[in-house]
Amino acid sequence: MFMRPLFLVPAALSLAALLGACTTGTPQAPAAAAGATPDRSAMTFFVTSVNPGKGGDLGGLAGADAWCKGLADAVGAGRHTWRAYLSAPATAGSPAVNARDRIGKGPWTNADGVVVARNLEELHGAANNINAETGLTQLGARVPMRPQVPNWHDIMTGSDPQGLLKTGVPDATCQGWTSASTGSAFVGHLNRTGINPDPVANVSWNASHGTPGCSLPELARVGGGGLFYCFAAD
Repeated sequence: MFMRPLFLVPAALSLAALLGACTTGTPQAPAAAAGATPDRSAMTFFVTSVNPGKGGDLGGLAGADAWCKGLADAVGAGRHTWRAYLSAPATAGSPAVNARDRIGKGPWTNADGVVVARNLEELHGAANNINAETGLTQLGARVPMRPQVPNWHDIMTGSDPQGLLKTGVPDATCQGWTSASTGSAFVGHLNRTGINPDPVANVSWNASHGTPGCSLPELARVGGGGLFYCFAAD
């Protein structure tokens, strides 16, 4: 059975470095030959191939959205309005934000044109089609996870199974996605499996468990690379 090559990059790679790689023909970049780069313009969903470099500190929701947009721009899918699938707590100047309210109404397709969900109800229901095979990066590559190394099956969301801000824990969003040290990120399991005692959490793409911290090493300790989901909201 044909397997896509894994897109392996250092977790701390900057967006500038990634964009540079996309123009130099390195093995991690799309093919640079004329006419050889796959058309990603219709893609409306992907998993970030790399973290911005500060773990849970994404520069808040605005920074996370900009990262989604930059990655999409690099593969020709920047015409969409990209939003990170992340919830965030209330602040003095704004109310709490739910991930499901940020991403439009669907449908959403991955880099291969496969529909991962037709609408919000399907996305947060049993018919959800996000998994290790369909949860591709913007480059159309599968996210590395066990038995491969590194294992990045944890995807940051800060959300419960319905896409609402995760409550009942001290911190689920690395302090509103501004902390690279203290706090915790609530994550889902892209490969829909795991060793958590809760069998439901093991198969949840968006709500499995919290992390022991927000730095890249602490995220990696439980199976994550600081990756998150990006959806086209238009």
